[in-house]
Amino acid sequence: MLKALFRWAVALALVGAAVFWWVTRPQTLPADALAGLEPDMARGEAVFYAAGCASCHAAPGAEGEAKLVLAGGRSFPSPFGTFLAPNISPDPAHGIGGWSAMDLANAMLKGVSPDGAHYFPAFPYGSYAKAELGDVVSLHAYLMTLPSSAEPSKPHEVGLPFNIRRSLGGWKFLFLNQDWVVADGLTEAETQGRYLVEALGHCGECHTARNPLGGMTLSAWLGGAPNPSGRGTIPNITPGKLSWSERDIAEYLKSGFTPDFDSAGGHMADVIENTAKLTDADRAAIAAYLKKVAPIE
Repeated sequence: MLKALFRWAVALALVGAAVFWWVTRPQTLPADALAGLEPDMARGEAVFYAAGCASCHAAPGAEGEAKLVLAGGRSFPSPFGTFLAPNISPDPAHGIGGWSAMDLANAMLKGVSPDGAHYFPAFPYGSYAKAELGDVVSLHAYLMTLPSSAEPSKPHEVGLPFNIRRSLGGWKFLFLNQDWVVADGLTEAETQGRYLVEALGHCGECHTARNPLGGMTLSAWLGGAPNPSGRGTIPNITPGKLSWSERDIAEYLKSGFTPDFDSAGGHMADVIENTAKLTDADRAAIAAYLKKVAPIE
């Protein structure tokens, strides 16, 4: 009897291990996913600013043109450890100069590196998963025109068990998808705003609270969250809290000034540097979308 139970236990353990290994495998785009897509450099630059690439990947303290040198090194503390932004400049040894557009697409939409490893979701592929492939192709072309840096990427400061990369496949199984949070009833402008907020701008990554596994609590979408650094909170930007008009929001995204003539600070100042480079129509679309989000009091 005991031997039979032992054999069943071993069999179940083997099946469980096989299922785990299958579910947590890194998954990439089909080989022909980018077929027929040609880069548009102007669009690539627009995507670069909409996605906030320099806000995370420029060297700490970089200003002006130096922000186009994506040498990495900026730290992002979290309950799971401290993540450090890598070098994504065109340097072939220390950056992404050897990456193809497909490599970038797999990184942004699937969270998988060129060598087939899971990326930590501190890289916001949970939002970028909704990005259009044509935009990724154009972004790749634009990134390759930026200055190179030979600064080596620094390792993340993450301990057990969170540094087990294979387990991130389980996180993706639970939380990675391409579903829109605000799904229905949008105008053309609001749909464009949704794309900028939910996908490229990845606003929910900061402004939405997370569950104990680090997944966004979508029922509280954009309703504010604790600051991952442990200092203060990130504000609620839903209509339940933010009483600004669409014009107020669009102006804030352009100038950084609130209706009360206060100004953006902290990480939001970096965000404004990016949104200020978008078109007036893009900023108006973001404002229109934010007014359609379910209010969180």
